[in-house]
Amino acid sequence: MSALSANLQAVRERIARACESVGRCATDVALLAVSKTFPAESVRDAHAAGQRAFGENYVQEGCEKVSALADLGLEWHFIGPLQSNKTRLLAQHFAWVHSIERIKIAERLSEQRPPEHAALQVCIQVNVSGEASKSGVAVEEVEALALAVAKLPRLRLRGLMAIPEPTQDHAKLAARFRLLRELRDGLNLRHGLQLDTLSMGMSDDLEIAIEEGATIVRVGTAIFGARTKAQPPGPAPLHQ
Repeated sequence: MSALSANLQAVRERIARACESVGRCATDVALLAVSKTFPAESVRDAHAAGQRAFGENYVQEGCEKVSALADLGLEWHFIGPLQSNKTRLLAQHFAWVHSIERIKIAERLSEQRPPEHAALQVCIQVNVSGEASKSGVAVEEVEALALAVAKLPRLRLRGLMAIPEPTQDHAKLAARFRLLRELRDGLNLRHGLQLDTLSMGMSDDLEIAIEEGATIVRVGTAIFGARTKAQPPGPAPLHQ
């Protein structure tokens, strides 16, 4: 067994144990392997070990991998910061976008999604920690944005995503994840949106996220190892 295969197995076992501890089924939590900065060959190795869904933070790098690995039939998720001038590439190449925080971006994705493609699955990124430096829509603005995005054609609003402020305080972190779940559940209850996705939890905190209802965990380091390659130009996102 390769190191990457062993890492994937270990992460899957962590997910299964976390689910078991709270009475959830392990199949209710999807593993998104965050492959940013790692070469297409690493993604191909992960596919050989049974992984099918991969997350990318940088549009150009992600699109190059989508094209290079088109023979594998992978499911590609974009989880990084969104720029208006890159939405067409995302709309054409990705199945999911987790990081919508402005209606303008959602409208562009809707307009640019090829009609022959299935609806683009999208999540709204929420700034659950209230940090000025964090991406994501403010908690008090989630409802209005969700209702607007849900009306757009060629998009399907699936749920919410968050990257809480890093902390060693288990209770505080759990509260941030719980807030995201409560926001989603409130939208469903008040507006019948039928949102089913909570994209939250990474390599260091996936167990806490699963305890609070995560349905997708985004894991990079625990699968691919530490990143030694230089980051592409631009802000260094924290999604991993």
